[in-house]
Amino acid sequence: MGDPKKPKKKYNAPTHPWNKERIEAEKILTREYGLKNKKEIWRMNSLLKNFSKQAKMSIITKTKQGELENQNLLKRLTKLGLIKSGGQIDDILSLTIRDICERRLQTLVVKKGFARSVKQARQFIVHRHIKLGDKKVTAPSYLVSTEEEAAMTFSENSNLANEEHPERSIQEK
Repeated sequence: MGDPKKPKKKYNAPTHPWNKERIEAEKILTREYGLKNKKEIWRMNSLLKNFSKQAKMSIITKTKQGELENQNLLKRLTKLGLIKSGGQIDDILSLTIRDICERRLQTLVVKKGFARSVKQARQFIVHRHIKLGDKKVTAPSYLVSTEEEAAMTFSENSNLANEEHPERSIQEK
């Protein structure tokens, strides 16, 4: 069972630590999506592998329970915005890390225009300036559902809620 004070690791590190192609790809992802370290990439990769494993198991299982699990998986991924409604198992198997990165809170804050860069978006999230619906989320890696995306705003007690705040004005080029 393990020690309750030490939570289980939520990722698997690469088996070969010095693979040049993987390191270059991770460097590009880190720069593009403003990730703090490689563990965030590995965590998303583990999540992606988990989705793929569940999809493969649902293909094999032809029981009533298997169909129910298949529908729940499709519903969950549709709710997260990773696949389109009416998607199939093939859509789950074709997901990439970039698809998951696009649904992270940090990336969506930049896309919605709340921040100028991904680094600034990370700071806004960690400093509790961003609110999803009625809850403040302080994890930049939080996967935002499609319903929560529409309710994304600045926190009321944040200085950034004011339209005239200098960090909110995006300079035109």
